[in-house]
Amino acid sequence: MKKYNRTLLAAAFMAALAVTGCGSDGSDGADGVDGAPGADGAPGTPAGTVATSVENAFDLNIILAPADIVVVGADPFKLTFTAKNAAGVPFSGLERVALYVTSQSANTTDTGAPMLWTNHALANDFGSSMYCTLTGTAEARGGAVVDACTLVEDATNPGTYTGTWAHDGNAPVVLASGDVNDLARVFIRAYDVVMADGSGVSGKILSTPLDFIPATGEPAVSAKDAVSNAACIQCHSPMEGYADTDMRIANIGAHGNYQKVENCVACHNPAYAGGQDDPEKGFNANFNAMIHTIHAGHHIVDALTGEAKAEFGGIGFPAELNECTVCHDNGTQWNDNIYAEACLSCHVNVNLATGENHRGIVPSSDAVCSGCHGAGSLSPIQAHGVDRRDVFENGLVLNVASAEVAADLLTVIIDVTLNGVVAADATDLTQYLNKFQSGDDILIGTLDGNGDYVRGLSINTKDNPEMFIVLGGKLTLTKDVAMTPLGGKTLSVSSEMNMCGNTTTDMIVINTMLADGAGTDTGACDVAVPANIVTKFFKFDAVAATGVETTDNLRFVSPALTAYSSPTQVGNDRTTADEAKCNACHDNLSHVKSPNHGVTNFTQCADCHNNSYAGSFHSDVYKQSGVDADGKPTFAVIEGLEFYNRDLATVAHRFHSGLFADDEGAGIYLDTDGELVNYPAVQTYCQACHKETNAAGDAMPFFSGTGALTSGRTAIKVDANQFDGVPGEFISPVAEACRSCHAHSGAAALSHFKSNGATVFGDNITSADAVPIESCATCHAEGKTYGIDKVHSAAAD
Repeated sequence: MKKYNRTLLAAAFMAALAVTGCGSDGSDGADGVDGAPGADGAPGTPAGTVATSVENAFDLNIILAPADIVVVGADPFKLTFTAKNAAGVPFSGLERVALYVTSQSANTTDTGAPMLWTNHALANDFGSSMYCTLTGTAEARGGAVVDACTLVEDATNPGTYTGTWAHDGNAPVVLASGDVNDLARVFIRAYDVVMADGSGVSGKILSTPLDFIPATGEPAVSAKDAVSNAACIQCHSPMEGYADTDMRIANIGAHGNYQKVENCVACHNPAYAGGQDDPEKGFNANFNAMIHTIHAGHHIVDALTGEAKAEFGGIGFPAELNECTVCHDNGTQWNDNIYAEACLSCHVNVNLATGENHRGIVPSSDAVCSGCHGAGSLSPIQAHGVDRRDVFENGLVLNVASAEVAADLLTVIIDVTLNGVVAADATDLTQYLNKFQSGDDILIGTLDGNGDYVRGLSINTKDNPEMFIVLGGKLTLTKDVAMTPLGGKTLSVSSEMNMCGNTTTDMIVINTMLADGAGTDTGACDVAVPANIVTKFFKFDAVAATGVETTDNLRFVSPALTAYSSPTQVGNDRTTADEAKCNACHDNLSHVKSPNHGVTNFTQCADCHNNSYAGSFHSDVYKQSGVDADGKPTFAVIEGLEFYNRDLATVAHRFHSGLFADDEGAGIYLDTDGELVNYPAVQTYCQACHKETNAAGDAMPFFSGTGALTSGRTAIKVDANQFDGVPGEFISPVAEACRSCHAHSGAAALSHFKSNGATVFGDNITSADAVPIESCATCHAEGKTYGIDKVHSAAAD
């Protein structure tokens, strides 16, 4: 080959010599005539008018319109959609999407819900969705190559895509037998979208589901969406970046999170129904039934089998299981539509084929269920006692009328209403108490300089039963305060009385001790009902009053006082947690400490969870160590991680972070990999519990301008030997709050806290005043590079 190349080169050289000759080459010839102009080329896309990458999953918006879609009837499949980034710039370069299509139609049988979802692709035996790709084929899960619609981007209109079906027959998402007057729901999932650095986008990119009537193209509203996305978000957190008008659910592990109820039903519909009677599966995959079984898991674990027991058995619904409207917030169809599938998924011990646990009744079909359960006491809303807490609010109402001191005796007067009327004379409230009631019944304490609760003046029924007999519609409670002078202090009066309520007697507080004779506890109580009380604060002026002056203090006879009420423990809106947000998930705080403590707000909780009651009954921390022979998790102590305080912030963080689990792992716990189990929200989503603004509407940061906490807490008392009488220590509040979340509970985190000025257990600081302000705010205050608002940002996907 080299020889041949030399020959060609020589020939070319000789030809050049022949053309040029030797000496002068003479003058150039005249230019030829210009040729005709060529046709204009297609204009290029101006720079910056299309996007080919996004910053995150919510930065890509896929828009569908009914006129551009054919998915019902005999007409050929049709699909057109547009894709834009968050700034409205067309997104170019999509190569693969999946199309999900369902229809909602009336149920013509007497089994199941009145309206049913049909997944078009499943109905055509094709799978749950249909791919659209540039080639018209796609690799499905498992590696099989399947037919797909052909995806084409409009060259003259970037960001606009069409999908057509080039294979035999019509596309599998077209339901030939469908009714064009039924609601159709369509949404798209986009694949292989990248960020500017070329890495893939985290999380699924899904279009907002489009509900419309194919016959007219008009928007439609589903008759089956009894649970809104907002209801799920109350516990699971919102996905970051989506507007309130397009709310999406975070922290759902199944399938990588399909983000909306509307998306879930595309697969979890009657096509996948059944399985509850299969001992290996143990649950019905139809959405209505499956969701009931999941959220009732812990309550019905003994009756579950197979996958249901393994996957759902430890899930504890954070609200009361009977409170259906915590989730069912979108209409009354959950109460009006009675059919076995929905009921049996929670009432798993009922066998309708034999009548077992159904009073022997064997219904012939779902059509007869409404005969008993359509209205009256056996209707879902009545049988479950839905919203019973609202009714029980008037069970026992305590209104703190006054607090006065005379001759070292504090007298508190409380007006009493029982079941909606002024309590009759001689009513003994001790006989209405839930038999599990413990602790002090009337909570009385003072507030220290930081507004934190100081316990010590409470009155309980066990030691003072005579004070809880109503006279003149009032309770008169007295306490010797000779050793607790109140001058200059703020007195707090509340309650933790937990009464016995009965849902079968018109939801009233009942006297169980006299039902079968004096002194008899009938055990007829089926729900613990906290007394309805607004905490009252009384400020006693620090001036001498008529009384006896001693060598050590002033004793007040008739001090000037001012009464005021507030829902927060300090009475000045410094509490950064929000009871309303707790109730968004728990529905109410009454059941959280029930039946032992009748509390509904933080003020009452603070009677125990404060610096005057240090130490912890749950100092050890447990983590899952494995499983036993039955597959049940086993737990072991995490060595070197203990907590010696019951500060309210500490215990709340510990519980929701998995650091309060016991040796049985009850509630929220850490698995063998250190992953959090049973906490429904995104772990870094502080807004799930904390306020973003105060009562005045101003921003409420965690840190004040001085670097201290906005709440005013400067120290937490700890006590490893709480019953031996040895004084405890004081530690820094920020470090303890951070340490009480499992992500910051290790040795490295502890070292970081100490290097930034934190005082921790073992430093032997025995005075709260000696605890310095930590320097945490320097880096972690809101607005800083590593501010808590950034590192613990709004909910991630």
